[in-house]
Amino acid sequence: MPLTDTAVRQAKPTDKPRKLPDEKGLYLLVTVSGGKLWRYDYRFAGKRKTLALGAYPDVTLSEARKRHADARAMLAADPPIDPADAKQQRKAEQKAEAEHAALVSEGKPLPGMFETVARDWIARHLDAKAASHRDKVVRRLERDVFPYLGRRPVAEITAPDILAVLRRIEGRGVLETAHRAQQNIGQVIRYAIATGCAVNDPTQALRGALPAYIPKHMASPADDPQAVGAILRALDAFKGTPIVATAIKLLPMVFCRPGELRTMRWEDVDLDRAQWRYIVSKTKTEHLVPLSRQAVALLRDLHPLTGHLPAGWVFVGRAPTQPMSDAAINAAYRRLGIDTRTELTGHGWRSVARTILHEHLGYEPAVIEHQLAHAVPDALGTSYNRTKFLKQRQQMMQAWSDYLDKLKTGAEIIPIRGAA
Repeated sequence: MPLTDTAVRQAKPTDKPRKLPDEKGLYLLVTVSGGKLWRYDYRFAGKRKTLALGAYPDVTLSEARKRHADARAMLAADPPIDPADAKQQRKAEQKAEAEHAALVSEGKPLPGMFETVARDWIARHLDAKAASHRDKVVRRLERDVFPYLGRRPVAEITAPDILAVLRRIEGRGVLETAHRAQQNIGQVIRYAIATGCAVNDPTQALRGALPAYIPKHMASPADDPQAVGAILRALDAFKGTPIVATAIKLLPMVFCRPGELRTMRWEDVDLDRAQWRYIVSKTKTEHLVPLSRQAVALLRDLHPLTGHLPAGWVFVGRAPTQPMSDAAINAAYRRLGIDTRTELTGHGWRSVARTILHEHLGYEPAVIEHQLAHAVPDALGTSYNRTKFLKQRQQMMQAWSDYLDKLKTGAEIIPIRGAA
């Protein structure tokens, strides 16, 4: 017999859950705690399933029967529709609509918008990259791309839309930034294609749309040992903090990337063995730098100043918990009157060492490249080996510091071809 409103209202709980049937699989489940839940038992694809239709009294008997009838209609459709799946889909759509409304009210980018996809790409693909690289990409997108494309559906962005953004950047006289922005936009759109947010990459149509960019090498006096000597004398005359003074004197001796020097940690330095080990920022491989007597002396002199600090940085910044700023070395050069655009940058010591070690001191390119932490194929197919040519590199690094000392004093330097 079908249920009545009175029977539903007066239904009492017992020591076990009980079902009060209505008709065609619809029933009222009365729980031990007194809850009254509408349920519909049905079969779909050969399996028994139960659909929740709400709770009494929020859902009355007549409303429960209406929902029951809707579910039966889905099962009778051609092809049949599982009412439980349809219910979950409605919930997902309602949730998405609510999130959409919240984002709109807060002025935030929506799912499928370029900025949303870009943020996801950054989190997933740049997390393992060097922090300096990731920060540059984020700043470039936030400054030059998001204001114009960020709130556009990524699937609707066209080649002319992107070119307009790139032209704005080019118009500021920073062609390299325009090319890098084009590369980043393409990376985001290709990620959007992979995740189903877009179907084509309009950046492919932009090849040749921007003037070619010819990169300039970092400023360095690689072909002028006398100029190197003059710069070394200027570095010795630096009157800034002992931390920066040590950094700018040590960098020529070890010729690593400036970002790797400023993040040097005492735990990675073995002064007794005259070695420094660290993870190369570009290749994420361990690298070993043999330290010359001069380099060890500089670090021993600095150790009482920063060696006891808990953060472990060799070259601490203004706050002892942070390393020295990435702009500190070039800023010190400018204070000394060294033009970082035409004379030398911190990174420029790498080309100085690469050129002079080979052309003036006669060391083999493979030995130099390993010390520069560049990938160098060997007979075993290994592209990088931190201990390769270690004995030769130890000798080379000491000879290099001795050579710099001679340049600094103005002593005559005679090239020693084939010494290595």
